[in-house]
Formats: sequence, C-alpha cells, structure tokens
Amino acid sequence: MNFDTMKRYKLKNNLVILFLVTLLAVTSCSFTAKNYDEDSDKDQILIELITHVIEQGHFDMKELDDDFSQAVFKDYIKGLDPIKRHFLKSDFEDFKAFETQIDDQIKNKNLVFFDLTVNRYKKRMEQTKDFYLELLKNPFNFEDKETINTDYENADYAENMKELKERWRQQFKFSTLSTFHDLKQEQNQKNENDEDVEKKSDADLEQEAREITRESIENYFDTMSDLERKDWFSLYVNSFVSQFDPHTNYLAPQDKDRFDISMSGKLEGIGARLQKQRDNVKIVEVISGGPAWTNGELEVGDLIQKVKQEDEEEAVDIRGMRLDDAVDLIKGPKGTRVVLTVKKVDGSTQSINIVRDVVEIEETYAKSSTVKRNGELFGIINLPKFYFDMQNYDERNAASDIKKELERLNEIDAKGLVIDLRNNGGGSLSTVVDIAGFFIDKGPVVQVRDAKNNTEVLKDSDSNVIWDKPLVILVNELSASASEILAAAMQDYERAVVIGSKQTYGKGTVQNVVDLNRWMRNSSFGDMGALKITTQKFYRINGGSTQLKGVESDVAVPDRYSYIDIGERDYENPMPWDKIAPANYDVWNGYSNLNQVIKTSKKRLSSNSQIQLIDENAKWIQSQRNQNNFSLNYENYSEDIAKVEEMSKKFEKIDNYSSNLTYESLPYEAALMSKDSSLTQKRKRWHESLSKDVYVEEAIQVLQDLQVDKNSIKLAARKN
Repeated sequence: MNFDTMKRYKLKNNLVILFLVTLLAVTSCSFTAKNYDEDSDKDQILIELITHVIEQGHFDMKELDDDFSQAVFKDYIKGLDPIKRHFLKSDFEDFKAFETQIDDQIKNKNLVFFDLTVNRYKKRMEQTKDFYLELLKNPFNFEDKETINTDYENADYAENMKELKERWRQQFKFSTLSTFHDLKQEQNQKNENDEDVEKKSDADLEQEAREITRESIENYFDTMSDLERKDWFSLYVNSFVSQFDPHTNYLAPQDKDRFDISMSGKLEGIGARLQKQRDNVKIVEVISGGPAWTNGELEVGDLIQKVKQEDEEEAVDIRGMRLDDAVDLIKGPKGTRVVLTVKKVDGSTQSINIVRDVVEIEETYAKSSTVKRNGELFGIINLPKFYFDMQNYDERNAASDIKKELERLNEIDAKGLVIDLRNNGGGSLSTVVDIAGFFIDKGPVVQVRDAKNNTEVLKDSDSNVIWDKPLVILVNELSASASEILAAAMQDYERAVVIGSKQTYGKGTVQNVVDLNRWMRNSSFGDMGALKITTQKFYRINGGSTQLKGVESDVAVPDRYSYIDIGERDYENPMPWDKIAPANYDVWNGYSNLNQVIKTSKKRLSSNSQIQLIDENAKWIQSQRNQNNFSLNYENYSEDIAKVEEMSKKFEKIDNYSSNLTYESLPYEAALMSKDSSLTQKRKRWHESLSKDVYVEEAIQVLQDLQVDKNSIKLAARKN
C-alpha cells in the first residue's frame, strides 16, 4: 500500500460523512427545543444536543451503558489511527482506562477522554513527522530478504518509538519499491518500443522513487496538519452516534453543505473542483457548463493564490490556508462576482474575474441512450442517485428528469426500457414513489413504520401511466435504499425483471436530516451542524423488509463484488430484518411470458463465457484482497507482480468484450452535444462502456423476449 493509498484510507475512516447516500424522507422531525448552559463550551453543548435529539427521535434508542461505551471506544480509536502508525502500546493502555467510562462522560458532557486522545495524537504526529527525512535520506536495499505485513487491524501497537520507527521504515520501503518497480518497467517498455529516452541506472530510478515517496508523505502530513479540533470532534461524535445504527451521522456545518450538494447535484460557485497541493489550491477540473467553463480563462493545473470579493478592497491570500476555508471564500451566491489571482500553468500570474452561478454536477443526473437490436429500438436510463433539492422539492429532481426521459423515449417509439440502478446508493423517498408511479396505474409503493409501530403506506395516486412497455431493472450489491424500494416494488407488481447481484445492499431504514440549530433557543454558540438520524424502517408492499436481505434478483448473476464483504450485513450493528403485513395490491398482468423469460435468461447466462470469466475474476479479487504479506526484495516482488499481471491479462478479456450493440444519444441531447465537446466526450465514453457491458446486453435481450398483451393488462385501483 503506497502513501497516497494510506492517506485516502485514513481520511476515509476519520472524516467520512456518509459511506452511502441515504434514503431521505422529505418530512421534518419535530423535537423540543432546549436552553443550554451559557458557561458550557460548544463541544459540550453539541454532545448534549445530539443526545437529546437521538433520545427523542431515533427509531431504536439504545441504552448508554458500558457495552455501548466499549463499542464507541473501539470505533473511535480505530478511526484515529487505523493502521497503527502513530500511537504506541502505552498510549492505547492509557486510553483503555476510559473504555467503559465514555457513556458516563457523554451524559456528563465530560471531554477528558477526547482531549487526551487528540492531544496525544498531535504529539505522536509531530514525533513521527521527524522520521521521514531521516528514513528517506539513504537508498533502500532491495536485495535484502524482507517482508511486510499489511494486516494492520490485527497487528498490535508498537512497544516503543524504535519499533514504531521501524514500521515507518518498512512502509516507506514498500512504497518506494512499488514505485521503483513501476519506473523500471516503464523504462524497459519504452526501450522495447525503440523510444528515444535516456536510460537511467537502478540507482537513479531508486532515488526518483524515494523522492516520490517523500512527496507523498509530505502531502499526507500537510493534509493532517490542516485538521482542527472540530474535525477530530466530528470523528468522536460520529463514533458515538453511529452505535445506534450505521446510518445515523453527525454532519458538521461544512459537511452538511457537501451533503446538500450531493443530494441535489447543485452548488453555487465558480464550477471548478479544487485540491490542496502543499500550500497551494490547485484546479483539478473545470465543470462543463459552469461559470469558469463559460469564462474560459481558468484551466486545470492553475494555482489559486488570492481571492477578492466584489464588495471588498483587499484580496485574501489563500496560500497555506485549509482547503475547506479556501473553498468557502471562492464559492458564493449566484450573481456575485469573485476575482481570483491565479498562477497559470505556464508560470505567469493572472487576475480572473468570474460571476458565480448555479453549477449542476452533470454526472449526478439521470441520462439516457438508445440501442437497436434486430431492428427494434430500446432505451436505457442510468440513474446515479435519487436526487432532489432539500430546500425545494419542486426544483429539478430524479422523478421529473426520469419523466422527461420516458416521454422522449416514447416519442421515438422505443419498445422497451432498462433502468440502471447499479451503484445507486439511494436518495429521496418521494422521488421513488413518483418514479414507481410512472409504471403502474395507482397503488402502494412502499410501507414505512416508525418507532411506535405506526405504519404508513406511501402510494402512487396518479392513474396516468407513462411507460406501459417492457421494463428491466439492473442492480448490484451497491444498489441501496431508494434503489431497493423501486426494484422491490416493480418486482412485487411483476412489472419488471430485476437482473443483477444475488442481493442488493440491504439498507431498509429511513433517515431525516435535523438542523440542530433549530432546536436551540439560544444561538450564541454558532452553527451546530446537523444530525442525520434514523427515524423509520421501510418495507416492501409484500410486507418483507429490505433490511439486511436486500432485494434478490429475478436473474442473479455474479459480478466483481460477489465474494467481497459489502453491504448492510457487513456492519457491526445493523438493524435486524423483520416483516409486517402486506399492503393491498394487485400484480400487473401485462406480461404473457414473464416466468419463461426469467427461466430462459438464467439458462442463457449460466453458459455465458463472459459471465463465467467475471465470476472467476471476482474469486481472484477476493484472494488478492486477503493477501497481507508482501516481499520487500525486488526479485521476489517482481515475481509476485508478474504473476498478478499474468492473471490480469487473462481478465483483460472482460474489458475487451463487445456486445456488437451500438448506443446513441436521444435527438435532444445530440443537439446539445454539437455545442459542447465535453458532453460529447462523456457520452462517447458511456456508450463505449455500454457496448462492453454483458449485463446490459442481457437486459436488452430480455426486453425483446418479454411479450406484452395490452388488452389483458389489468391496472385496477388498489386500496390498502
């Protein structure tokens, strides 16, 4: 594992907001506001406020006892130092004295344990920071017979600084060895291709690889140095609230902003993605159609040095500033102007004047394509998430976009439709109900139960059916929450054939996002952020929960995730599966050969060589993920890599697969593409990916096989 990987792993574990986009009810939670002691600090108030909200509103309130405390302790310490390269064994023993006291400290707003761990972490961080210059000063000897074990979870903490330093040395050597091998392979490849390149010695390549490792670890320390007490406190609070269930999370103010953006696909700003690079803020992407893209002066690779607001005389130098703080200065309301002092890629300095606007993150939204098979035209809609504007549901959302795409596909007389929900982690509950209604007359879509066992049946009340032709839904293990509701409803109505993994993710809970500021009578403590809290569970219209079990595909096929621990069932504290009474509904009887089509599809895929290769690859991926011991000897390492590359070549056939189907954008989008080269490239890549997708190929085949007798369709009114 190189240090870029380590950095991403640590940040993911420490500061993650959501592992999965949640299913959100649009309704608001109602809690009782409180007064808080003005003499308490903000962190103490936050603990008290969150505890109050959870006690009033969580679906399954747990007792704050010693068992609870031990669970918080385990998750928090792991989050602080997941690969055990900062704390010593003595540190862990000091922390362990508080293992059963955290519940009492939470109740008493006592932050002694938190302060101890953060202060100790900062101390160890400074000590370990001193290691890298010394350890990377001299060349590594790749002839030594040495190995490294990367099973950090089961490793013990280092006994002393000497042992800790040795761990860092091994990690540095492993990272450098990996890069050295890649550089050597790249040079050999260029020589074989008779490219005119300077041949570097192994010593030169080792030095170059060591320098890359040094830059990587410096970026890591820069990133960690940017973290403030509030960042660590968010980790501590989330270690606490996540014990109630995996999807209850605290959202610090900036995290809440990011969450809103992820759900709506919109932000107000300049339309550029930024990245911290040492002391600089670097442009890594200019979003197509955004203000910066329209302006045309800002380029990928530019470094933003200063930011000036239109109503201020002086520019603010953002070099060395936290990335979050720099972003706050650069973004702003639609129609406002910002002046950026930018160091261009060519080294020149330029002032760029940009008027901020609403930026739509295009890859968030639904997109559609057509495909012909045996002379018949079909449609496919990819839906990345069930997005909506949390402030105004009537703004652009997944349901309104899907409706437009369905109407456009009807206009060109598409004979069948694939909805691709693979990797769709969920979103708005309301959009699911609306979308399901496009395919049925009227009737229940999902049942929702609260902590008091009150059950509500959410129904489609619009008798208008937009799409009455064949329907296939594609899912995988990462199709979660809202995706599972739609797939389950269409399966229960026998309205669609569900093709994909053996089961979907298995998230059957509903969350509300509670603005914590609304539940305080006094607001002198500043922005308190928000709490995403589990308030309900949802159930299929047949009565079964999707919690843990997910949705079982009608046609189950292996994919790359088949043998990897993933899904709700792999959390330590998921809510249980259960069932309630079914809702009152009648199946859609428009298919005359549904069961036969499913049976034929299963048989066809069982002998499909591409599917068999994917299954073999999935098993190999599992074996690679379980590999923890790696050689630090170049010869042995090279042999191991050669074996991996040999297997990889075998599985290259997966990406080289061709379905011989051609995909094209709908007419309205083709017109847009003529004016937007970026959109053209994005759609070209998507269409190329679809043409290699055996699952989509099978879905189109199933659509063609399904027979709909419109004279026999019975869409009776359904009442619960």
